[in-house]
Amino acid sequence: MFSKIATPIIAIIVFLGLWELLVWANGWPNFKMASPSDLPPAFWKYKELFLEMGWQTLWRTVVGLFLAVIVGTAIGMIIGFSRIARDALYPLLIGFNAIPKATLVPVISLLFIGQHDFNTVLMAFMISFFPIAVSVGIGLSTLEPEYRDILRALGASKATIFWKIALPKTLPEFFGALKVSATLAFIGTNLVEIVSPHGRGLGALFKSGETNGDYPLMFAVLIALAFLGIVLYYAVIFLERIFAGWADREAN
Repeated sequence: MFSKIATPIIAIIVFLGLWELLVWANGWPNFKMASPSDLPPAFWKYKELFLEMGWQTLWRTVVGLFLAVIVGTAIGMIIGFSRIARDALYPLLIGFNAIPKATLVPVISLLFIGQHDFNTVLMAFMISFFPIAVSVGIGLSTLEPEYRDILRALGASKATIFWKIALPKTLPEFFGALKVSATLAFIGTNLVEIVSPHGRGLGALFKSGETNGDYPLMFAVLIALAFLGIVLYYAVIFLERIFAGWADREAN
């Protein structure tokens, strides 16, 4: 237990130390590359803004991810249980996912002018639902047919087969995709926050630092985003251990 906590902390300290060493060795000023030692003053100076903007970014990201789970799971179930639906929807999903989401930001902004919260949540959803849909679809489509045949022979309904066999089998793939989607959702949120002229959140704070040439603030925002991403990632791991802990295999 101690090693699971100490190992990532040590890794982070080593990373920060190497970052500091790199800046020092090259003699870079903080307007070219901020060092870790430049960040605490920036956090303290803008502490109230970090709390307010961080919360704005976090709740929008979580809402977008929640919608991605609902819609992605529904699509995954459709393509997982129906070959026709799989053949029809896969090209559309792949084509949509191939579109750079940054190009959709101005389109969404024009469609929903002034709806900043909605636009941000929508982008977080759009960029994060694809891995969930694909993982659930693959998990269900690769369900061993002999299990279904045995349960059907015993009189089990499709709902029983889903809850007893299909759902537990899909959970490891689902949580694996959810870990990826949790970090992708932050990308979607910040795309809108940075581009929107009336944006709020850490993306808007990053843009403010860029406009004012405050590079320590910009790098502090990046660290804050990384911290929120790590928090959300471990929240997913916590849920995974509750609902799919049986699938975990400890490495020797």
